Amino acid sequence: MESQKPSDQEKGQAILNACLPFTGASIRVGITGTPGVGKSSFIEALGCYLTAQDHKVAVLAIDPSSPLSKGSILGDKTRMERLSRDPLAFIRPSPTAGSLGGVAQKTRETMLLCEAAGYDVVLLETVGVGQSEVAVHALSDFFLLLLLPGAGDELQGIKRGIVEMADLIAVNKSEGDRMPLAKRTKQAYRNALHLFPPKPSAWTPPVELCSAIQETGMDTIWKHIQQHQASTQSNGYWTKNRAEQVKYWFRESLQQGLWASLQNHPVIKEMLPQIEVAVLREEMTPFKGAQEILALFLPKSGI
Repeated sequence: MESQKPSDQEKGQAILNACLPFTGASIRVGITGTPGVGKSSFIEALGCYLTAQDHKVAVLAIDPSSPLSKGSILGDKTRMERLSRDPLAFIRPSPTAGSLGGVAQKTRETMLLCEAAGYDVVLLETVGVGQSEVAVHALSDFFLLLLLPGAGDELQGIKRGIVEMADLIAVNKSEGDRMPLAKRTKQAYRNALHLFPPKPSAWTPPVELCSAIQETGMDTIWKHIQQHQASTQSNGYWTKNRAEQVKYWFRESLQQGLWASLQNHPVIKEMLPQIEVAVLREEMTPFKGAQEILALFLPKSGI
């Protein structure tokens, strides 16, 4: 699935299409958080808790690779040493270089293959920052935000939009001397969530304390995830949300395919660098430059 060779991609899509009837039965949980919050430790703790309950757990990472080295830091397996040895768990970092959209698409395809292989819980980790949260949200049934014990939003460096996306906020590293601060953080976010508009899912996001090191709070968090599934399946949001996600990925794939076609078009291959130079020299606007390229491409496509 991850190969860039056209022949491999063709085979991969054929396999994926054959697997489609066996996909969709998992709970897809997106997990994001501030740097240093302990995402990998938390995912290992939650994953080990779930495999102990006989769940099959797949851990996938959204990690836009370096555009310079064309490589990724495939560190997830070393950071989740215990979970990586668990026969009921599968961990796959993102090894593909390229745009965030491309990496996220490969992750979605891998997720579907894991579901067809019988994994009933998929944990999707954001490794990058910024737009990777949006990509994970577009893959998830349940979106979990991890925070450190701190006084509030301004100290966390968390954007309001990410808080609004969250279906649960978990304050990690809630142990020892940090416990009083963690409790204050929990209360601060509980109060803040009341100011946000109601979610389309009609779900009220809880705020919980947990410790990945001590492996506490995992049972409570999993209970919330199950309650969210039951609630959104009964009110129809679960099915509607998944349908919207399929439409989103269809359009993303269309955009990526069109951009690839543009770049491989022989006339545009020649003209693109020239128009880019003209835009950089401010001889034409970026919008005018795009129109010039599209005018060269669209007639050739018969559009």
